[in-house]
Amino acid sequence: MLHSKWLRALAITFVAGMAAAAHADDEGCRERGQPQISFIQFPSPNLAAPASPLTIKGKLSLPGKVDGRWNCFPFGNKKYRNEKLPAVVLLHGTAGIDARGNFYEEALNAAGIATLQIDMWEARGVTGLANRPQLPILTYPDAFSALAFLSSQAHIDPDRIGVLGFSWGGVISLGTSERLYAGQFGGGRKFAAHVANYPVCYGANNAAILRAFGVAPAQAGTQYLNLTGAPVLIQIGSKDSYDNSAAPCQALAAGVNPSNGGVVSVAEYPGAYHDFDRLMVPMTAPDPFANQGSYLLGLSAMPNVIAIPDVAQAYKSRDRVTRFFRNNL
Repeated sequence: MLHSKWLRALAITFVAGMAAAAHADDEGCRERGQPQISFIQFPSPNLAAPASPLTIKGKLSLPGKVDGRWNCFPFGNKKYRNEKLPAVVLLHGTAGIDARGNFYEEALNAAGIATLQIDMWEARGVTGLANRPQLPILTYPDAFSALAFLSSQAHIDPDRIGVLGFSWGGVISLGTSERLYAGQFGGGRKFAAHVANYPVCYGANNAAILRAFGVAPAQAGTQYLNLTGAPVLIQIGSKDSYDNSAAPCQALAAGVNPSNGGVVSVAEYPGAYHDFDRLMVPMTAPDPFANQGSYLLGLSAMPNVIAIPDVAQAYKSRDRVTRFFRNNL
């Protein structure tokens, strides 16, 4: 009888100790529940100067909480430590890194999706529109190099990596779903899902506006014909200063969908301007690609891009983007 009581006491002590340890581990987890942020860098080919590869810097955020569970990796609770996460590469616009990256990053991390914001301009010494690269294709290697970097990370699922781009970055996000560029720069990898926010749709496959540059769409990075098969979401405001409406994006989707499995969808935001989800002060800037390339076609003086934030539409966009990636990664 004494032996039995001793065993019961020992068992109670053991269970209590385990519970206390679990509680302590859980509390430690909760203290580290915020995203785990690190600042990384990786090499990227420099198409403008092949002998001088670029070093691209970025901000990697691993979510601290997924579906109510605290991950705590790469340290902490073993149960969650070995789970592989989906991830999204975030590509900025001509203005460079701004509020949009963190705005979407916060929601994606909360949904259990890792994010990698990369800075394509710092490595090139770009300060804005005045000295940005002439053609989109020059920054395509950065997106695919980010894909390669994420694919090598222990806690990222290499088959569940998407890309989200804004304006210039939207052009890249759109273009990386074209098989030509995935084959040229992907090294056998491709993105699993694409979101392109206001990506200058009229420019896709448009040879006329490229005459001033002496290249065809395939060489410029604006060919959009044969897709990888990954789902693509294009988001555009009806008052966008480049496309002037949602019509060019809708026409682009209608043109490619029949031969590509209907993978491209378009979300229109009524009354929204370019950069409508950039929750910063409005701005206006000249851009030769604005107004459907009227300046490059010799039809007008240099047009302006008008960027006006729309708070309500921005949050709608963020919700839609988060759902899109959760459903497709």
